[in-house]
Amino acid sequence: MSDRHPDRPFDIVLFGATGFTGGLTADYLAAHAPDGLRWAIAGRNADKLEAVRQRLGGDVQVLVADSTDPAALADVARQARVVATTIGPYLQHGGPLVAACAEAGTDYLDLTGEPEFVDQSFLAHHQTAVRTGARLVHACGFDSIPHDLGAFYTVKQLPSDQPITLRGVVRSAGTFSGGTFHSALDQFARAAQMKKTYAARRRAEVRPEGRSSRSVSGKPHRDPVLGYWLLPLPTIDPIVVARSGAALSAYGPKFRYSHWAGTKTLRYAAGGAAGVGLLTVAAQLKPVRDFLKGNVPQGSGPDASKREKSWFTVDFVGEAGGQTVRTRVSGGDPGYTETAKMLSEAALCLALDDNPETSGQVTPAQAMGDALLARLQAAGIRFETV
Repeated sequence: MSDRHPDRPFDIVLFGATGFTGGLTADYLAAHAPDGLRWAIAGRNADKLEAVRQRLGGDVQVLVADSTDPAALADVARQARVVATTIGPYLQHGGPLVAACAEAGTDYLDLTGEPEFVDQSFLAHHQTAVRTGARLVHACGFDSIPHDLGAFYTVKQLPSDQPITLRGVVRSAGTFSGGTFHSALDQFARAAQMKKTYAARRRAEVRPEGRSSRSVSGKPHRDPVLGYWLLPLPTIDPIVVARSGAALSAYGPKFRYSHWAGTKTLRYAAGGAAGVGLLTVAAQLKPVRDFLKGNVPQGSGPDASKREKSWFTVDFVGEAGGQTVRTRVSGGDPGYTETAKMLSEAALCLALDDNPETSGQVTPAQAMGDALLARLQAAGIRFETV
């Protein structure tokens, strides 16, 4: 077990267990937690939390705290070694919990795919977390663990003294969560604010000496190796991968990562590009944005039979020093089942495993690396060289 704060009453506290994805996360922890794990579920509604506790059975405890109450959140953070939260959109609900964990030296994980929230958290809480030893690890679901750990897995097979070029190509069949959809619409509507916050972070963060790492974009085209039509994918994933590249010397002296959606035909690629464009325009109009949100409610999701039919793959092509490596990360339902698994395994990894010495805001690969990779593989998410 990790030796951070062994005297605290809880190894893991999960916020959001009364929601759909949070409930799946609680179910996973209850089914896979090792004997002796001290954990609790937390939220604002005591009756709903008690209903979840009764469903889970076992020794899970209940903590009542509202996500807008700094004093209550501080009390929870001081009782926990690791806090994981599924309560989004994080720009609206996430800031006070990050602040409480950073101040208490408590490790923090979430499922955010919101770049502006991540950058705000860095600007407001990174230095505090460095001082207290807290690890603030955002994007611990489908955004962005398959991409961040997939890049980590691929780079390990390439020479670290050469420039590395890597691309990730995502394909999936599944429904993404209402929270993810709401967050995406809000981000599309806040492009100017997102750009301003990103620039402020770039001015504040320390760059690696003698190395460079960044994400790069490009135009739609056909991949000569994979055979898919590629469409640039405007998610947080390439930003996270590039930040891992900046933090870890194994990514070489010059690391470049591009991130794409892959389709089998040009028609689907064109349709995807048009759909993203229309959604971006629609998100600028609040009545339209609210209408779209109303049609994809938060806190609900597909039943088990639909989730069982869902899948994802992320293909990576890495090149360095004349060598080319192809890898693939694959699994089941990305938006719910596998996201709950990834968050749970990340929380268990921070609480129980021997991880690199880090603090402050760090990426999943930077914070957990090989330990999390081993956990994900043991949990059924496939990492393979093809």
